[in-house]
Amino acid sequence: MRCLSESEYKLGSRFLFLSMAIVVLQQDIRIVEEGKHKIKAHLLHTLQSMEKRALEERQQLRIQLRQHNLQVVTAEKNDAFTTFLFITKECEEKRNYFNPAIRKKVEAILMELTQKAPQSDPRHTSTNA
Repeated sequence: MRCLSESEYKLGSRFLFLSMAIVVLQQDIRIVEEGKHKIKAHLLHTLQSMEKRALEERQQLRIQLRQHNLQVVTAEKNDAFTTFLFITKECEEKRNYFNPAIRKKVEAILMELTQKAPQSDPRHTSTNA
């Protein structure tokens, strides 16, 4: 039997997958900073803008989680599935996720953040060649 409300589930899962997307962004930022990309400045600006927006949203989600007395923790993980435990004052509920489905959810959040990222102003690009 389910003990989480739909809104609690949505809140917890958004926090969970957004946190995973932030890890991906931070890894990508590190790769771009260390790399020899020709469009490094633009790419770095976009990734950092996405990260900033994601961190701000996660902070708001964290506040809402506290207000709802909701925690989300990883319970188990294997090659195919990851189990997360949603903990409220009243109950604990386990949710199993197929790992490729997790990847798809994180990719969707990254695409959403990409669309919201401000585009670089062409007037501020370097003309040094």
